[in-house]
Amino acid sequence: MAEDLPKKAWKPLHRPPRYEVRTEPRARPANVKEQVVERREFDNIRLVREDVAEFDYRPAACRKTYRMVALKKYLEVRKDQGRLFDDYRYFFYLTNDRDSSASEIVYSANDRCDQENLLAQLKAGVRSLYAPVDGLVSNWAYMVMTALAWNLKAWWALSLPEPASNPPKAGRGEQQRDEKRRVLRMEFKTFLNAMMRLPVQIVNTGRRLVYRILAWNPWLNVFFRLTDRLKC
Repeated sequence: MAEDLPKKAWKPLHRPPRYEVRTEPRARPANVKEQVVERREFDNIRLVREDVAEFDYRPAACRKTYRMVALKKYLEVRKDQGRLFDDYRYFFYLTNDRDSSASEIVYSANDRCDQENLLAQLKAGVRSLYAPVDGLVSNWAYMVMTALAWNLKAWWALSLPEPASNPPKAGRGEQQRDEKRRVLRMEFKTFLNAMMRLPVQIVNTGRRLVYRILAWNPWLNVFFRLTDRLKC
């Protein structure tokens, strides 16, 4: 299916720099590994460019159609400082994300979709990867119940409203998007202390309940933004 796509469906993938130079750019060190490959006459595979495309795909056992993002890597195979032939390889990313661009899907997958952070928090944050009981089914139920806490925290973060694509105040919109990303990647203990363990005084006055937060933390503006969203 990827090979049958028209040429106009493929767009070049421009990867952003891994980091920003804050002082002065430095000269890159000599590529010793490539020198060893040439000296020992191994096949040297070099990446020439990358193109990305997308199409709809429905797996055989699924009723729903998903978004397939295809990454095509153009390679150059050399040996002993001579060019042998050109090659290409495909990488595929299946997703239900229809909002992000194809390039953003590739970047997110290359970052392993925060899987290291997820496993670390499931182990040390909510302790769902521990086996506290003596039965396989019981440990499975324990893992599911404790992982639900992390899922609710992720739902909490994903429910945060984002500004429109062209907000009146672009700086404020970018700040809200950054806050959403930070809450989504936040450690579970930090999330508990910032969003859950809030000292509140409940006052019953007239025909309404008044909740007075008795302590301040830097995440209260995010907390109130979500409460306004949930009211709607």
